[in-house]
Amino acid sequence: MSIRSEYDEQLNNLDQSVVHMGEMVTGAVSRAIDALQTGNLDQAKEIIQGDEAIDQEERSIEHACLTLLLRQQPVARDLRRVSTALKMVTDLERIGDHAADIAEIIPHLVAANATLEEGLTEMCRKALEMARLSIQAFVQGDLEQADQVIEMDDLVDQAFNQVKRSLAKDMTGEAEVLQDAAIDQLMIAKYAERIGDHAVNLAQWVKFCETGIYREERIV
Repeated sequence: MSIRSEYDEQLNNLDQSVVHMGEMVTGAVSRAIDALQTGNLDQAKEIIQGDEAIDQEERSIEHACLTLLLRQQPVARDLRRVSTALKMVTDLERIGDHAADIAEIIPHLVAANATLEEGLTEMCRKALEMARLSIQAFVQGDLEQADQVIEMDDLVDQAFNQVKRSLAKDMTGEAEVLQDAAIDQLMIAKYAERIGDHAVNLAQWVKFCETGIYREERIV
């Protein structure tokens, strides 16, 4: 195998590792939403325990990126590919953290026998869709899909505001345990909003990889 072929293989392996981490993360978010809807405490516990595997994957990809930068000294688009991977794993790791954050709240809602606020799980699923689309945009180098993710962020923000207003209304005059449940649900909504923000960051890194231009939309 020639030096260039070996180098190309390393770059392709790096791309595949980022996609694999993306699948790990979006899978965790999807399972967290399902556990939220069903009150499945075992599933919530598995999500929390699985966060360490996501962290390990982040460290592995960071090591691969730094090795490529030091040994191969890539330039132009190859440098952007490595830099994009290095940046994307940070946002992916944070999305994984938020999946675990949601899972940690589920036992409190189950204990309170809380009724989920209408629109909360749908908001979570919109944020999940943004994350999935951003990974697809990375795989395909699809700038239009990246722009679609960025545009979807307004929908998640609107959903968050609706959930927030509804929960605030529900808290009026309610018992303390129900007020706590409303606060817990607001926290979940906030985590979903942040997942959407990180998905926007991912989309922006895809655009940077393809064009060399990066516009920071969110600092999270």
